[in-house]
Amino acid sequence: MSKLTVTPRTVFQTFLDFPLVEDLDRLSADVAIIGMPYGTPYTIDETINDQTNAPTAVRRASQRISLGLDRYDFDIGGTLFEGQDVKVVDVGDVPGQASGSTGHYARAEAAIRKIRAAGALPITIGGDHGIPIPIFRALDGEGPITLVQIDAHLDWRDNVNGVKEGYSSPIRRASEMAHIEAIFQLGIRGQGSARMEEVEAARAYGSNIITAGQWQEIGTAALLERIPDGGRYYLTIDADGLDPAVMPAVEGPSPGGVTYRQTIDLIKGLFAKGEVVGVDIVEIAPARDINEITSMTAGNIILNVIGAAVRAGQFKRQN
Repeated sequence: MSKLTVTPRTVFQTFLDFPLVEDLDRLSADVAIIGMPYGTPYTIDETINDQTNAPTAVRRASQRISLGLDRYDFDIGGTLFEGQDVKVVDVGDVPGQASGSTGHYARAEAAIRKIRAAGALPITIGGDHGIPIPIFRALDGEGPITLVQIDAHLDWRDNVNGVKEGYSSPIRRASEMAHIEAIFQLGIRGQGSARMEEVEAARAYGSNIITAGQWQEIGTAALLERIPDGGRYYLTIDADGLDPAVMPAVEGPSPGGVTYRQTIDLIKGLFAKGEVVGVDIVEIAPARDINEITSMTAGNIILNVIGAAVRAGQFKRQN
């Protein structure tokens, strides 16, 4: 795939007005923001759902979270780039295709491979939680990778309606990939969508399941101590992993979730420990949002990912 074609619009709004780059074969950037609207549906009604609108919603709301990249950000601890020469681009959305509901996964995988080949950090806006599956595949030459998940749900289903790569299965699929060395599942709570067989399968694999209550009890610093140092990390954030007070626009809200501060401190901690090879944020349903707060929170999380990478010197290591 030599060029990633953005979803057709009269004017394409990029995240924070970062430059739009469509030719991934000639990509020159430190960070590439990419939209992946489409998962693998369980029913025909899910082929196009509200979560497919999330990349557009987050980009639009990004205009409300920053008055300029030269402004001091008290979450990040300074300006975004800290005076460093860091290039962030938006590469648009992985397109769907009417003739097939899964071809976009192959395009998504190819896009991530090109982004990583260019030495850039991919930050993906979903879409449902199936979209990390092709991303995980694209990282097969970069292991061993520690997968860190923020989510209310376990996501360990083998299949739903015979579909094995939908939004209930990304962590189960990751566990089957040789380059995924360890899995940490954080913020799990409530019924967590899991039957006993999924819980038993996750435990048999050796998944490190830390509930929202346990995280609250031990604190983020102690949680980070459980994650091995000096590794390579991938962070997948399901919006319903955060508390509904922070991210209300989700299909499966669950009270007692992860706070915004816990999320930001975790991000900073992972970049301080080693190299983060990718981040995604998924499962936002914009039609359920209140004053764009969910999309704005997602945008702030993305800013903190970039800020943490800058302060950890990750781009210097890559360059």
